[in-house]
Amino acid sequence: MNGAYGGRGRRIVLWRHGQTAWNIERRFQGSLDIELTDTGVAQARRAARLLAALKPDAIIASDLKRAAATAAELSAVTGLSISHDAGLRETYAGAWQGLVHEEIIERYGEQYAAWKRGEPVRRGGGELETEVADRAAPVVLESADKLPDDGTLVVVSHGGTIRTTIGRLLGLEPRTWEALGGLSNCCWSVLGEGARGWRLLEHNAGSLPEPVLGDDD
Repeated sequence: MNGAYGGRGRRIVLWRHGQTAWNIERRFQGSLDIELTDTGVAQARRAARLLAALKPDAIIASDLKRAAATAAELSAVTGLSISHDAGLRETYAGAWQGLVHEEIIERYGEQYAAWKRGEPVRRGGGELETEVADRAAPVVLESADKLPDDGTLVVVSHGGTIRTTIGRLLGLEPRTWEALGGLSNCCWSVLGEGARGWRLLEHNAGSLPEPVLGDDD
């Protein structure tokens, strides 16, 4: 049963990149291009074996090194090529980028508190979360539209971008997006296609529970 009645049975797997040194330091990365640690590469390699079992049909990824390198591990085990898109980059957060968590609280405490309350905030003078969704969600949907019925798309991106994209695809109000907890490094969430649109089937799934370290914690 296809079309408006039952959907096409497609799945979208939104996979966060592996660990970086800045994740460990709780240093805000934003759109800066930070590489994976050796641990991050190992995380990606382990997770790729699990995700390969889902038999994905396509892989798209942020063009930042930490996401591209994570995607490369899945490409290696599936043989699928990767389509890179800057629309999947992490939120640009201006003056926050490069600061550790404590520095952000100290210098931008009111801004941080407003963000956590779900108010529209240009963190560090950067992008609104809705603007991130405006650029990322269409990239995901365009690729999902190319899937065969019952096909699976893997999107390799960043914690904040994944959260806003999930919120947009589920039709949630932006002020409620914070209710979606952050993703641990190399964990993923799965959206499935139902009769009334996309549904959240899994969130922050992975091989073992890990703390959430990063811009979205």
